[in-house]
Amino acid sequence: MFEYDHRVLKAIEQVYGDSRSFLEAISMPSRRLYIRVNTLRITPEDLLDRLRSRGLEVYRDEELAEALYFPVKGPNKVDSEKPRVVVDKRAAESVYMGANLYAPGVIDCDESITPGTEVTIVSPRGFVVGEGVAEMSCWDMKRRRKGLAVRVTRSVFEAPRLRELPEYREGLFYPQSLPAMYVTRVLDPKPGEVVVDMCAAPGGKTGHIVELSQGRAYVLAFDHSRSKILELYENMRRLGHTYAVEIWRADSRYLHIDYPWIRADKVLVDPPCSALGVRPKIEDSKTWRDIEASAQYQIQFLRTAIRIAKIGGVIVYSTCTITIEENEMVIERIVEEEKCVEVVDTGIRRSSRGVYGVFRDLYTRFHPTLHDVTGYFIAKLVKVCES
Repeated sequence: MFEYDHRVLKAIEQVYGDSRSFLEAISMPSRRLYIRVNTLRITPEDLLDRLRSRGLEVYRDEELAEALYFPVKGPNKVDSEKPRVVVDKRAAESVYMGANLYAPGVIDCDESITPGTEVTIVSPRGFVVGEGVAEMSCWDMKRRRKGLAVRVTRSVFEAPRLRELPEYREGLFYPQSLPAMYVTRVLDPKPGEVVVDMCAAPGGKTGHIVELSQGRAYVLAFDHSRSKILELYENMRRLGHTYAVEIWRADSRYLHIDYPWIRADKVLVDPPCSALGVRPKIEDSKTWRDIEASAQYQIQFLRTAIRIAKIGGVIVYSTCTITIEENEMVIERIVEEEKCVEVVDTGIRRSSRGVYGVFRDLYTRFHPTLHDVTGYFIAKLVKVCES
C-alpha cells in the first residue's frame, strides 16, 4: 500500500516513534468529515438546520463557529468478486468515502460491463474501495471521459456526497479539513488589510480569508498553472467571492520581482509538500528526494513572503505533511538566515506543541494518531525589520 523508502520511514519515526501507528492512521479517514460554512451567505445555525431538515446527521464543531461536521461511518465489507473497474488514486480515495465514480477517474474495466452491470471498484493496485451499478459501458467509460460511470451503492466508508448537495452548488459551504480552517484563523485577516495567498488553489483558505475579513480585505491570490487558476476562480465564483479577490497566474517564488508594489499586512504560505499527512490514503509512494525537493521549494516561497510583507506584517506557514525537514527545520532555517522575522505563538490550544521538545513550542502540529485529523503543521512569523 505504501512505498516509502528507508529515509522517509525514518523521518516518520522521528516524529511518531513508530511508523506503523502513523501509517495505519493515514490509511483510514477521520471520523469527522468537515465543511466550512460560508458565513457571508448563511449562518452556521441556519445551514445546520437546513441540512438536518433533509435527514442529514450533522453537528457543530466544539470550537470553530464556522465548522460543521458529518460523522463518517464504516468500515463496511465490500464485494470483491464482481466485474472490476480500475480507477486512479484520486478517484479510489473518493469512492472509498462513498462518492460516485465519474468517467475521468477510470483507468481500465472489464470489457463485459454494460449499463446496469453490478461492479467492484478497485485502486490501481487492486485495493477494493466500493461497489455499485454501472451507468455506462466499459467502452464509454474509457472513451467518453465524462459523465457518471458508476453509481456507488456500497463503499468501505460512508459520508455524505458533499458536492452533490444543493447547498454546495449554492456556495453555502466549502469542504475543508479542521486544521486547514485553523490556518486562516491564525492569519486573522482584517478589513482593510492587504492579504496575499501565495499558493492559493484550489481556494479553500482564500475563501476563508474573504469570509473572516467580511469581504473587505484586499486579497491577492496567486498560483502558477492555468488549470489551478481556473479551479481557484470557479471556487471563488461558487462562493460568491470574486468581487473580493484578485486572482493572478504567477510563480509566487518571484512575486517580489514581478510585483514589486506589493506590501502585505498578511501573507499565507501554504506551499507544495510531500502531503504525508493527508488521509485517507489508499496507496502512496515517496522517496527521500521528494522530501528534500519540497523543503528547498518551501524555503523559496518563505524568502519571498518576507520580502513582500510590511514591517510588523504576519506570515503564516502551513503544510499538510509531518516531516521535521519540511516543517520545523524550514522555519528554523529561514529565521536563522533572514534575521528579520520572529516566530510567535499560533494561539491554537487544540493541538500538539513541537516534536518531543526538540524545537521551540510555538509551532502547532495536528497528528492523525492523536487528533483524528489530517496531519498538519502551522507556524506564525512576524517581520521585524527590512531584509
